[in-house]
Amino acid sequence: MNKKGFTLVEIMIVVAIIALLAAIAIPNLMKAKVASQEALAKNTARNIAMAAETFASANDSDYPTATTDLTDGDNPYLSVDYCAEGATFNTYSFTCTWNADGTGYSIVATPADGSQATKTYTFTTGGKLEEGVVVAG
Repeated sequence: MNKKGFTLVEIMIVVAIIALLAAIAIPNLMKAKVASQEALAKNTARNIAMAAETFASANDSDYPTATTDLTDGDNPYLSVDYCAEGATFNTYSFTCTWNADGTGYSIVATPADGSQATKTYTFTTGGKLEEGVVVAG
């Protein structure tokens, strides 16, 4: 009798090859996911800083004194309040500190609880960037 099909050994070899490929690919995919989250957080913080700089350019070099200066009005500088207390965007939270006298700001992006990201980003007056690493503890 001439039967067509795969033997158990052939199927087991294919399963082993697939498992090996998955063991190699999954960690790389996770690293790529974290890297994309970090890049998006950096760009979001940069966008907030650019909005503050644009606001200052339009207001005699006075920086915002609150996030609402950027999000309110007919033509807001930001369409989303990324700095809202407790808000998380793409596994990052953003803390915006505005000087009450309109002389500057600080925007800090930190990984939210449960995030696998490890980088922090701080933009200060003039759009200066400082990168850091979250210290476990």
